[in-house]
Amino acid sequence: MEHESLLMLPGPVPVPERVRMVMMRQAINHRGSEFGGIYADCVRILKPLFGTTADIFILSGSGTAAMEAAIANFGRDRKIAALVNGKFGERLYKISQRYGTAIEIGSPWGTPLNLEGLEAQLEGGAEMITLVHNETSAGIKNPAEEVGRLARKYGALFVMDGITSIGGDVVQTDAWGVDVAFVGSQKCLAAPAGLSAVAVNHRAWDCLCEKRPYYLDLASYRKSAGNMPMETPYTPAVALVLALREALLIIEEEGIAARIERHRRLSEAIRVAARAWGLPLFPVLDEKHTYSNTVTAIRYPAGIKDSEMRGRVKKMGIEIAGGQDQLKGKIFRIGSMGAVNAPEILATLAAVEHSLRKLGYLVKDNGIEAACEVLS
Repeated sequence: MEHESLLMLPGPVPVPERVRMVMMRQAINHRGSEFGGIYADCVRILKPLFGTTADIFILSGSGTAAMEAAIANFGRDRKIAALVNGKFGERLYKISQRYGTAIEIGSPWGTPLNLEGLEAQLEGGAEMITLVHNETSAGIKNPAEEVGRLARKYGALFVMDGITSIGGDVVQTDAWGVDVAFVGSQKCLAAPAGLSAVAVNHRAWDCLCEKRPYYLDLASYRKSAGNMPMETPYTPAVALVLALREALLIIEEEGIAARIERHRRLSEAIRVAARAWGLPLFPVLDEKHTYSNTVTAIRYPAGIKDSEMRGRVKKMGIEIAGGQDQLKGKIFRIGSMGAVNAPEILATLAAVEHSLRKLGYLVKDNGIEAACEVLS
């Protein structure tokens, strides 16, 4: 009998049964009052997760669609300073190149951002900043509040990718001075992949570009959201929106503070286990940067092949992530986001520790025991 894999990735994540079940119902009219109420309910719950009172719209497209919507609506023909210390910061930079004059302010993946370089670009007239708050490719959380302070100082628009932090970590877009932020459905929200949500504040609306995309025109989303009932401008992925609403209701039932604390505790358990094994964490931190609370990036010891280690873990029914692009074969990553809890974390750590031993790595201490001390 074939069993479902346990996805311990930085997205997609396991989807709770009640979220899956709501997608089995008969189709509904996406121009009717029932769908409008569901859409409004999603927005209601999302606002405190974003830490905002701004407008929020649900897009039928993944987080990359939200990235492009943010740049295409507010960054066209502007000078854009793109902070990059991982794959997704790089993606925002590449999207920015298509719409404006993009300047990459790069750091080696997993190392602190070059905030001095950012300030120099702002002094030189940069009009927009892009930042990935939680860079899952490297397991590092970037200082959004500090970037927001610089954005306000120089009057630049601040676009923040919160795809893997919103719903799993502290995010305060209004307090941090973020003008446009977005989240993906299949990350900390624990909904199926295929949706994203974008928050836009009044300052960003004042900078709306005249030439905008058709399908991702956020002005059209704003107009339709103002209808009674609330609507999207084009046919949405209705079943996915139903699932998102159910996932958000689960978050509301758990409580935002409790959910954030759970994510923090689970990620700390993984970090403690890695240190017990004698394996260094990948990111290089300073006083402004911290480890991600939704994914942990761990360096491989010499002689351990990524395909062999993750392959062994997968044979035990658990999927973890490897490194991307330049980090392939150098790190592995364990997700701790969404609806998972101690049992999933401990099962994953046991599978990883067993695989490391079988492949000849001399594990320093018992990582499972160390993790249990955090989780108990």
